[in-house]
Amino acid sequence: QVQLVESGGGLVQAGGSLRLSCADNGRTFTSNVMGWFRQAPGKGREFVAALLLKSGRTKYADSVKDRFTISRDDAKKNLFLQMNSLKPEDTAVYYCAAGNFFAETPNRYDYWGQGTQVTVSS
Repeated sequence: QVQLVESGGGLVQAGGSLRLSCADNGRTFTSNVMGWFRQAPGKGREFVAALLLKSGRTKYADSVKDRFTISRDDAKKNLFLQMNSLKPEDTAVYYCAAGNFFAETPNRYDYWGQGTQVTVSS
């Protein structure tokens, strides 16, 4: 069974915005970190952003810093990624993840969603 389910992907013009969400199915209550990764065809899974739940500390890949914002709705058990000023190079499948390491490598995360496609046209 999947632990997390992403939604909100779609097609958007360059310069536009999308908000991705990730629903927690209740099996990640022991996790202290949630994050977003993305993967383009033929490429590895790339770190996008992470959130340390206990403090609210965030970190971002340089490529998305100042454009993307990661946040968490604890009551609804949702993780969000607000993506502004989108560029064609942001096109990828986006995955949410949960774990206990405030890390940028995917193998430090324990739970994953199925991915949602984001396509940015020029």
